[in-house]
Amino acid sequence: MSRFQSTTRALKHRNFRLFFIAQIISLIGTWMQTVAQSWLVYRLTGSSALLGSVNFAGQIPVFLLSPVGGVIADRYSRHRIVIATQCFSMLLAMILAGLTLSGYITVWEIFVLSALLGIVNAFDVPARQAFLVDMTNREDLINAIALNSSAFNGARIAGPAVAGIPVALVGEGWCFFTNAVSYIAVIAGLLMMQIPPMKPRPTEVSAVRHVREGFRFVARTAPSRALMLLIGLASLAGLPYTVLMPIFADRILNAGPEGLGILMGVSGAGALAGALILASREHVRGLGRWVPIAAGAFSATLVAFAYSRWFWLSAVLLAVAGFSAMIQMGSSNTLIQSMTPDHLRGRVLSAYSMMLLGMAPIGALLAGILAEHIGAPATVAAGAIACGIGAGWFAKYLPGIRKEARELILAQSAPPES
Repeated sequence: MSRFQSTTRALKHRNFRLFFIAQIISLIGTWMQTVAQSWLVYRLTGSSALLGSVNFAGQIPVFLLSPVGGVIADRYSRHRIVIATQCFSMLLAMILAGLTLSGYITVWEIFVLSALLGIVNAFDVPARQAFLVDMTNREDLINAIALNSSAFNGARIAGPAVAGIPVALVGEGWCFFTNAVSYIAVIAGLLMMQIPPMKPRPTEVSAVRHVREGFRFVARTAPSRALMLLIGLASLAGLPYTVLMPIFADRILNAGPEGLGILMGVSGAGALAGALILASREHVRGLGRWVPIAAGAFSATLVAFAYSRWFWLSAVLLAVAGFSAMIQMGSSNTLIQSMTPDHLRGRVLSAYSMMLLGMAPIGALLAGILAEHIGAPATVAAGAIACGIGAGWFAKYLPGIRKEARELILAQSAPPES
């Protein structure tokens, strides 16, 4: 098998191939909307606190409702759940586009639509992550996760870079409209899939007990618990730098919306490079060591970015930060999925969603408020230092959890008993 075939082996599965191609198109629209919405809030208010608050409103539902989303993903057809969430997401993007293009948009409407999209994502993310194994198999799961991440970050390069121009020339509304139209691709791809009918799982156990079962697995398996805690710290303290990016682009680097698109795009370019490296791997051996190294590199480059005053140096540093964050998050996701039994996959991934996406709004809100008092650079640097401390803790803890992690991975790789 050639290097290219090895890197793209999950694409041999027709369902995943449809999903992958459609995702690229839809995610470019999603990233266009993300950048345009941040710039719209900044243009309307000029407030870093409100930038953080809108982000909080959009992501806190993931933290609160992901456990419910995980239970549903383990009980019902993940295929149908993802189709439904994509349809709702398209509707919300169309409403946002209509309000913006008509000139009736206000900050409170952005808050409401962001919160509604957050509710949709609370059900979409666990189902979508767990759906990867339904579209492929366990042997190709690590490659599917990495390719899915590469699609996400490839769109993260194109979306912001494309968004910067129309935001400057014709306004944010057309970016929102483009995102709404892009959902047609992923919905069409999902409808074209050939997924065997899923038998509803027994529901004698209450939903609350189902949720507890998933959290108990994470709490009692030290490797999963450690990975989740480090992800939660990065999401809380490190990743909110993206929320403050309009301030860096405008006030600190004097680059405007075009500069914002470039900064977000180069961060995505670094993340895409990390995803492709992960996609080329055929096994999980060694990924545990990658996690603290990547987390430490993310911390160091983010501190340097916080105090850079040269645009292109800042861009290079963001590319390295994006690469490091992708290696940490992608390696953690792969390890967690490799250690998780199939019947718990949706619920464990809902816990992962809570750490990755659910902690982010709290961090964004705190970052926005803190930036009002000590400035965006000091806020980003403080969060990055906290991430560095977490990386050191994980590196010290790693030798003690390797054996358990290996046993869990081998247990899930073993063929089922006949």
